[in-house]
Amino acid sequence: MRGLAVGLSLLASGATAETVDLELVLLADATGSIDQAELMFQRQGHAWALQSDEVLSAIASGFDGKIAVTYVEWADEHAQDVVVPWKTIDGPASAEAFAAELMAAPRRAFGRNAIGSALASAVTLLEYNAHQGYRRVIDLAADSANNWNGLTIEEGRSLAASRDIVVNGLAVLCRADDCSGRPISYDLERAFAERIITGPGSFVVTAADAASFADAVRQKLVLEIAGLTPEKEWRIALDN
Repeated sequence: MRGLAVGLSLLASGATAETVDLELVLLADATGSIDQAELMFQRQGHAWALQSDEVLSAIASGFDGKIAVTYVEWADEHAQDVVVPWKTIDGPASAEAFAAELMAAPRRAFGRNAIGSALASAVTLLEYNAHQGYRRVIDLAADSANNWNGLTIEEGRSLAASRDIVVNGLAVLCRADDCSGRPISYDLERAFAERIITGPGSFVVTAADAASFADAVRQKLVLEIAGLTPEKEWRIALDN
C-alpha cells in the first residue's frame, strides 16, 4: 500500500510525527456489488462532507485544529487500495485539495467482501504513519456484513481493539434513488453493531439511500472529529 510505504519511510528516517487531533482511516466499499457510479457517489459524499462548514468547524475547534485522513477502497483480501494517502486537513484549502485528489484517482480495488482484511489494513495504516493523533478511528462503509475471504471480521475487529482504535460503521441500505425497503434480509445496522464496530463511543450511521449518503458521512465525521458519542445508543438513522 502506498500510504504504508510512505509512513514506514518517514519512521525509518527518524522524522518527527505531526501532532493532530484525530487520525482517521476512511474505508469505502469497492466490492463486486459496487459499480463505477456507486463508487463515485461514495467518493462525492466524502468529498462534500469533508468540505462542509460543519466538519471544518469541528476540525477548527480541536486542540490542534487539524486532523489526518486517508481514504482507502477495499474489496477482497488482496485489494485495499489507498486512494488518497495520509493528508493533514486544517481548513478549506486542504479539504478541497483532498477532495480533488479523491475524485481524480482511478479505481484499483475489486473482489468479494473481505471486511476483516480491510480492518487489519487500516490498523496498519494507523500504526505506521507520520502523524500522532490523540484519537485513532476507522470508518467502515459497506452494504453488507458478509466476509468471503481473508481474515475473519472478528480477527480484524479484535486487532483494532487491541490497539485502542475505535471502529465506526456506515451501513448503506440502498444506493439507488428509486429503491424501496431494505436490499438484504437482515438488520444491517444491528449486524454492524454486533460484529464490526468496537471501542468507546463507537456507533453506526445509516444511509438509507443515495440522497442521504453525504449527510450520513457529514454527521459521522462531526461526531468523530469532536470526540462525541451519539445520544441514541449505537444507531443514527438518516431516513429521507
